[in-house]
Amino acid sequence: MTTAGLLVRFEAKLGREQEVARFLRGALSLAQAEPATTVWFGTQMWPSTFGIFDALPSELGRQAHLAGNITAVLAAKTPDLLAHLPNIEKVDVLTSKLPG
Repeated sequence: MTTAGLLVRFEAKLGREQEVARFLRGALSLAQAEPATTVWFGTQMWPSTFGIFDALPSELGRQAHLAGNITAVLAAKTPDLLAHLPNIEKVDVLTSKLPG
């Protein structure tokens, strides 16, 4: 059962929106390589506002994800691509509908 999640929101620096979108598209392969990541979405809400939503089976999975490659790459790219630090919120998944 999927019980833990992360909701991450961040703003691209002016003129860096396409690079942020490319980062998110490229990060999919990193999420696919994480066995504990049940679902992962890279999103764009506004021209410069982006986000990530992911869900995991447990708190241990969430901690592993936070310590993983996507977080490390995003942290490294923050000074160049993002207007400020990402807002990372831990969420509890109360219910879900997953494929399969």
